Amino acid sequence: MKVNRFSQLSASVLANAIYAMKNFPVMLVNTILAPFGLLIVIFFVSHGTLLNVGILGGFILVMVSNGISIQGDLTHLKNDMKLQDMLVSSPVSPAMYIAGIALSELVFSIPDLLVLSILAVIFIHLSAVAALTLAAVMLLTFMFSISLGFFISTISRDVIEGWAFMGLISMVLSTLPPVYYPLTYIPLPFRYIAYLSPTTFSAAIAQNSIGFVNFSSSFIIISWVVLIAVSTSLIVFAVKRSRWREE
Repeated sequence: MKVNRFSQLSASVLANAIYAMKNFPVMLVNTILAPFGLLIVIFFVSHGTLLNVGILGGFILVMVSNGISIQGDLTHLKNDMKLQDMLVSSPVSPAMYIAGIALSELVFSIPDLLVLSILAVIFIHLSAVAALTLAAVMLLTFMFSISLGFFISTISRDVIEGWAFMGLISMVLSTLPPVYYPLTYIPLPFRYIAYLSPTTFSAAIAQNSIGFVNFSSSFIIISWVVLIAVSTSLIVFAVKRSRWREE
């Protein structure tokens, strides 16, 4: 049976993004408040000196939050709507299913990304190389967040448990690590703890690309390797270990 992949992706976007944005606009307000709330705090605390770093942090936080939030949506669709039970006997593959939901999360992120892009143009003046670097960092960050969210959704027993996971992981990946401020602001004995989060390396690459912090070439290479390795490993882990069908 031939499967129309474009129709599957479109259905996911319509059902999981457009429908929510149209019928529950308060969800957009909640989504926007997360990155911009922290950005405003950082702006006032630093007297504006960390505004450009905060904008970069906003991009990373949006990718993490919307990537991880996929597990809440998938848990709801699996446990409450019983959608996954229907899909396992259909031509839809786990890869196509996750791709559609991931695309819907990106569509839901458009308002945040649009405002952040305008701020970046005004206050950061990104060069072409810096813009491409930031885009690559955001893509890798979104990939490992989506993969982690997808895996958690397959083992989460209830949507409430899924929301708890979402808040906990989002905080660990985007609030506690040096995403809205430079890694160098952390005293060296405690800096090693920050290395446990892959978003530390995302932020370091982004901040280095605009010249705010000048890390060594070896550290930037290591950061790219870590991001690529984490993203690839989580994708493979999610595909191999996620329970698409009940045993």
